[in-house]
Amino acid sequence: MRPRQRLALLVLVVVVVAGAIVVLLGRSTEPSGPRRLAPGRGTTESTRDPFAYDADRRADFEARAAAGLSHVLYAKSPGGAVATAARVQKLRPTIEDVARRAHQDPDTLEAIVFLESAGRPDATASDDLQSAVGLTQILAQTATGLLGLKVDVAKSEQLTRRIARSQSFSRIARLEAQRRRVDERFDPRKALEATTRYIDFARDNLGGRDDLAVESYHMGVGNLQRALKAYGSGDVPYAQLFFDATPVRHAKAWSILAALGDDSSTYLWRIGAAKAIMKLSRDDPGALAEQAALEASPSGERVLRPAQATAAFADDDALRTEALAVVDGAALRPSRALAAQPAPRRALRPDALRLLRYLALGTREVGRTAPLTVTAATRSVAAENRDTRGAFGAETPPSTHTTGYAFDLSRRYRSPAQAQALQFWLDRLTALDVIRWTREPAVIHITVGPRAGELR
Repeated sequence: MRPRQRLALLVLVVVVVAGAIVVLLGRSTEPSGPRRLAPGRGTTESTRDPFAYDADRRADFEARAAAGLSHVLYAKSPGGAVATAARVQKLRPTIEDVARRAHQDPDTLEAIVFLESAGRPDATASDDLQSAVGLTQILAQTATGLLGLKVDVAKSEQLTRRIARSQSFSRIARLEAQRRRVDERFDPRKALEATTRYIDFARDNLGGRDDLAVESYHMGVGNLQRALKAYGSGDVPYAQLFFDATPVRHAKAWSILAALGDDSSTYLWRIGAAKAIMKLSRDDPGALAEQAALEASPSGERVLRPAQATAAFADDDALRTEALAVVDGAALRPSRALAAQPAPRRALRPDALRLLRYLALGTREVGRTAPLTVTAATRSVAAENRDTRGAFGAETPPSTHTTGYAFDLSRRYRSPAQAQALQFWLDRLTALDVIRWTREPAVIHITVGPRAGELR
């Protein structure tokens, strides 16, 4: 499945007005050498990938994944991440006591609480209490069959309905106390203790690895064992399994992870994001509030390119005085409308263009499909202000397009394979903390972060 044509290079530089606009015109091959750029195939004797997993940098990959996948916690935590952190913090003494008795990490247990219930002991996944319930969202079958909790689902549901109908705070308190006795998943301490028993069970069945045990809390031990077996080893860090498995490398292991479809494969990274939020909540509440404000942008793209720290192009004259690279290349092409724009509006910052070309080549490498279509690149603040729509899609002007670090891709895909390949790369580059993206009706809007500089 290797491409027959290697990635095109910059072969022509054109100086325009006071600055320089670099135009990609060539279709030549890569510089001579033993390895070709092959996104997703890893760094081997014949291929290279600047974003391939490196065992010596495992901690960096884990930290990047936690940062890259943090947006959902800020966007979907009930009341917001700041309010959720405050609720969870109130449970810290109990969490620490339970973790100490179980010889486990209190920060991890706390992050599970943040992620599973947002610190709400009465949280339920649905009206059917056979489903996940309580502070750590335990299924009824798991509670009684594995974790030793007392659960009478019928009585629990009856009491839950009575609680919902009651108007008296004192009566609600009495009913909740009764429910905790018939369904111990609603008892915060007992739920936490059961969760530590699950982590012990999972660790014993996953080679003694803490990271695998925590990941299995959402994925399940059996699913994780299947993925590890397909990868070829049951004793590797989860970061290696996740980042080294792609549709073209350890494809069977990747397909098992991808088939779960409910964010199971990213659970450990979201646990890391929850840990980071809770640490900020304790150490620097002001910084957490600032981070939450940045994450309030679509996809949290302003985390990568904060408005106050990222220069924007005020007008089209400013575009012409900067060194920008015009969008073109073998694995991508401008839309007809974009091609009709002046060169500065068809251009990107060099790092953003390198990332776009990597994304396009990676999509072709995985999907074996035609080029991606780029519909928008850089525009000035003045151009956005003149636009009669005011806002551009989900973005709030001035958008990240005005910085030269954003572009849009058409959602009119050449084939289902192209759509699936692009989705893989959007998810992977997000987990690498390289991009943030949003899906709009006609386009995918992508903002490129500083880590794209690794492609230089």
